Amino acid sequence: FCAGYHRDKNRVVTVLELPFLGVENLAQEVAVSAAVYAHPAAAEEMSQWNAKLLMTSPMPQYNLVGTGDPRDTLADFEGMRVRATGGLGKAFAAVGGVPTSVTATEAYQAMESGVVDTVAFAQHAHLSFGTINQADWWTANLNPGTVNCPVVVNIDAYDALPDAHRAALDSSIPAALEHYLANYGELLARWDTVLAEKGVKKVEIAESVIAEFRAKAADPIRDAWISDMEAQGLPGQELYDLVVKTLAEAKAAN
Repeated sequence: FCAGYHRDKNRVVTVLELPFLGVENLAQEVAVSAAVYAHPAAAEEMSQWNAKLLMTSPMPQYNLVGTGDPRDTLADFEGMRVRATGGLGKAFAAVGGVPTSVTATEAYQAMESGVVDTVAFAQHAHLSFGTINQADWWTANLNPGTVNCPVVVNIDAYDALPDAHRAALDSSIPAALEHYLANYGELLARWDTVLAEKGVKKVEIAESVIAEFRAKAADPIRDAWISDMEAQGLPGQELYDLVVKTLAEAKAAN
């Protein structure tokens, strides 16, 4: 599942959907996700759904596709109807956008019919759901954040596995993630070719615009998230600090 669709059911992992966390690549996304999934608060919250967090399906930073003239200033985001969920939706709302959380499978039709002006997806989803085929442009470096999509298993079914089978499942996770990262890396390597084939303009947003976006979205949304989680009895500050610490360690290890 992806957390932003039903954040009240999976509040803990939504820390990973906060905007402008600073994650730079999929390996770092794997690291921060694993740290949060291993936190007792995450396991406890998932247990109410009889679910165990097994692994992440890491998504790169989201970027926009749109039609017409590129939207490359914050003024262009004012009133922009954007398909964006979770923390991404809040980020665009902070600069005047109008987020809608239509499902991924509805995004193409929403774009085609004019229900939304832009769609925020990772590269694979722009391909899979066809939004790249509607697009005139794609933002190469907006990178406001991503969604978090864990793979979960039924706790009863997991516990019922023979020990050898459970060990085989658990031990397969690193290899599965390694294959995932390699496969996604191939898509990222040929993304410019995909854009050229589709006739989609690659738009570079000015660093000053990104800095302004970050200032308006990152800190206020983070602080509101922490306060909200703490008010609900969840360790919001601790979870956010865990992400920051893990990300710093992952960057230092590269």
